[in-house]
Amino acid sequence: MEEQNQNFANNQQQPGYQQPPQPQYQQPNPNQVPPKTWLVESILVTILCCLPFGIAGIVNASNVESRFYAGDYAGAMRASQEAGKWTKIGFWVGLSASVLIIIFYVLAIVFAVSLNEF
Repeated sequence: MEEQNQNFANNQQQPGYQQPPQPQYQQPNPNQVPPKTWLVESILVTILCCLPFGIAGIVNASNVESRFYAGDYAGAMRASQEAGKWTKIGFWVGLSASVLIIIFYVLAIVFAVSLNEF
């Protein structure tokens, strides 16, 4: 028992245990430009259109540059694509909901006027 405690205290590996491979990130090429972050668009969609999808866009947008400067260019591209996807979905859902609300009010007014109860 004391030997096991000593192994843990020395931070040694257990027999038969292998460390999982660590991802190998490369430093970004000085000529390489970070992918589009979509942060401003995501914030605007969150405020003006659709809160849940906008938040998903902000979360992914905030990961773009940190992954890029950590050397994970593929991860930065994935985060940028996800941020763009959620931002666009939020925009179109918000726009569609606004159009449907306007149509509803116009139909309600037309119906009320046609019944002479306006």
